[in-house]
Amino acid sequence: MELVELLKAENKEAFAVLYDSYAALLFGVIVRIVKDSVDAENLLQDCFIKVWQYAAKYDPEKGRLATWLINIARNTAIDFTRSKYFSQKRKNQNLENLVLTEQAASIQTLPVETLGLRQIVEKLTPAYRRIIEWMYFEGYTQQEIAGNFGIPLGTVKTRTRLALKELRNYYRGDTFL
Repeated sequence: MELVELLKAENKEAFAVLYDSYAALLFGVIVRIVKDSVDAENLLQDCFIKVWQYAAKYDPEKGRLATWLINIARNTAIDFTRSKYFSQKRKNQNLENLVLTEQAASIQTLPVETLGLRQIVEKLTPAYRRIIEWMYFEGYTQQEIAGNFGIPLGTVKTRTRLALKELRNYYRGDTFL
């Protein structure tokens, strides 16, 4: 634990070694939480400032150095996500993330019949087939199917699960039809 003792003595070379050893790990922790590499880089710097300020408070008896560092990084990132800046930033996202571009709008989707999906669904057990048709071809939710067709919601969910299982088996090649 020589590194820890040097950090507690505010040794700059020890701090540089610590940074080189742990920066990538801590950056990974932070970027997973904030989901933005620029913000993560800034928070990594904040994290190491806290490490420098609180190095004397680190107690090896309570846990490993890496665990202590990860907790500082994690808490720094979580505090950032709770900040007013982060909240405003999320509200003011780039419009390209929210609006379909002309290119995306021009992409054509294949009709269900072209994929042969309707023919496969027709081979399902009749009770399962009706549920799948209502859900995926007519756009009903499970709750709407239960209400509109007088089928208990639990039954709708079970039939959906079993129908999807049958379809999965068909696509895997475990022919049941």
